[in-house]
Amino acid sequence: MLNNDGLSQLGPLQLDALKEVASIGAGNAATSLSDMLNSKIKMTVPNVNLIPIADLPGIIGNEEELIVAMLVRTEGDINGGVLFTLLPDSANLLIQLLVGQKTDIEDELGEFESSALKEISNILTGANLNAFSQMLGITVSPSVPSLEFDMAGAILEVCFIELGQIGDYALVIETEFLSDMEQEVKGNFFLIPEPESLQFILEKLGVASEG
Repeated sequence: MLNNDGLSQLGPLQLDALKEVASIGAGNAATSLSDMLNSKIKMTVPNVNLIPIADLPGIIGNEEELIVAMLVRTEGDINGGVLFTLLPDSANLLIQLLVGQKTDIEDELGEFESSALKEISNILTGANLNAFSQMLGITVSPSVPSLEFDMAGAILEVCFIELGQIGDYALVIETEFLSDMEQEVKGNFFLIPEPESLQFILEKLGVASEG
């Protein structure tokens, strides 16, 4: 089971295996996004870690900072949820790459902009979950994403209510995008599994890192 700090469970080999899974997911997502946006997209995963849920606000930013968040519930071998967050500037850039015109979601986040972000979120979330499924030999089914645009503190509260405070830890996958125009987008994936699902992932990662 997890130790009190939640981090000693992940040794160097497990962290390497987890980063490899995330990098495969990023590569798949970059290919899908490049096709979708008709623009060459590069994606990297500079950091992956397991952190206590209580530390999430410090990663997302100031609790009064506006962020865009897409929440997807997961079922199968990983029960829980995925939270994908973007700062407004990054969300604006992704929408611009998709639709070919500038937007400012702080002025208006309408159905058009929401649909674009949900579509992008579907691709990114699906690519990451597929990478977990393929490398670890597991089954994961995502739901349709819900979108929120609010202060970080309020979004986390909504997220935890929707997920029913299901877990104490989150797998954090920091993701960086770079378009062919050298425009940079930064986002974070938070995989928040139920305790039993987290233990299952860690056991699978241990097997993968030994293989």
